[in-house]
Amino acid sequence: MRPPRLAGDHGTGLIATFAAVLVFLAFLLFAVQILVDRYATTAMTAAAFDGARMVAGARSDHTDPAAAQVRAEAAMRDELGQFGRAMQIDWTGTDADTIQVRLRGDAPHFLLPGLAHDLGAEHLDRTVRVRVEIWR
Repeated sequence: MRPPRLAGDHGTGLIATFAAVLVFLAFLLFAVQILVDRYATTAMTAAAFDGARMVAGARSDHTDPAAAQVRAEAAMRDELGQFGRAMQIDWTGTDADTIQVRLRGDAPHFLLPGLAHDLGAEHLDRTVRVRVEIWR
């Protein structure tokens, strides 16, 4: 024989399950945002390093660094795709021995912009320095 149920218990398991699924989805969205931010940071750093290495390489014409920087900027933007189109690229700090490039831009986000800002994931800034290669 089963004990009688209380009249007000119907559907309480459904409400708790729904709340748990919502909390799970919120954590999943948070984790995806963190992963996208880390991927964007890694991709930006790799593109900056590739661009700086392209300008500093022995195959580059060191007598005309501006032309090499324009080609490197185009390659960096192409490597980053849509994310790289809005990127700010700065070559200040470059001298005869060292190539320095700084990339700044807004990280892609899934969360609300205010919440992404609170996580510190709204703006990315990377600086890369590479020594100039000279054939001897």
